[in-house]
Amino acid sequence: MSRPATIIGFGALSVDDIYYVDAPLQAGKGRVVRRASAFGGNVATALVAASRLGAEASFIGWLDEDPDDPVVAALKAEGVFTDDAPRAAGCRPVRSTITVGSDGDRFIAFDDDVRLGTAPDLPDTVLTTAGALLIDGYATRSPEAVFRARSLGLPVIADMEWSEGETTDLLLEACDHLVLPFGFARLHTGQKRPRDVLHALWSDRRSAVVLTDGSNGAYLLEADRRPRHLPSHSVSVVDTTGAGDCFHGAYAVALVRGRDIGDCVKFAAAAAALSVSGRGGREALPTGWAVDDLLEAKGAPAFQLL
Repeated sequence: MSRPATIIGFGALSVDDIYYVDAPLQAGKGRVVRRASAFGGNVATALVAASRLGAEASFIGWLDEDPDDPVVAALKAEGVFTDDAPRAAGCRPVRSTITVGSDGDRFIAFDDDVRLGTAPDLPDTVLTTAGALLIDGYATRSPEAVFRARSLGLPVIADMEWSEGETTDLLLEACDHLVLPFGFARLHTGQKRPRDVLHALWSDRRSAVVLTDGSNGAYLLEADRRPRHLPSHSVSVVDTTGAGDCFHGAYAVALVRGRDIGDCVKFAAAAAALSVSGRGGREALPTGWAVDDLLEAKGAPAFQLL
């Protein structure tokens, strides 16, 4: 067994082929000005973000049994533990092709016909020694692990981007911290206004519902049932790839450090804002001091009641 990890997670690991073009995506076409390959994945990038912010992080999803697997090596190089991850031959990463427009917006095409989730016999000690569990949409491959984590009292922070029907509904119901893209949450609930989406997702079992909406900022509902909006930071955008994953990981870091929910959202939003200044999902993931500096800067956004 590895040392106890503050933040654990399972979900997507990916290898990304990234194409930067000289026009916005809405233009329909553009000239490629740069190509790059990088490692990504929702939970994997969130855990790397948590590690850069000073937390102990551990990936507990399926990994290839090859000790020299480059995806595993990339996680370890970022300080993410993998000792508790189940292993099997032929566990390939998701392969993604990402097109990034001149305005930093991106489109992701992916092939996820790979083994995802985690082992059904994951030891309880892995869950009970952690401070939070991060999951993404691929938790639908191992919902029992999420339900067990909640039964053991572990906070579960969910970042879903698509629905796989009843299993997704059950996972969303079980998770106490929903950190969801506004676009997905709006489609899932059938509501349009942020305040209505927040209320539709709320239940008394929740600690927080957070909606991330890019340059429009973030929305929060917690136990006081007063929906709030946090405007975005004013930053220069190079590439938005991984910004949501960074938000997810930074939120977990603030949570396990005992910050209140509002401060968790502020910390996560500042980290995500810094992350869009570099190319790919991990290049510009910030350190804790950089996040604190941005939060303390003059004119930093503050919550407003919706």
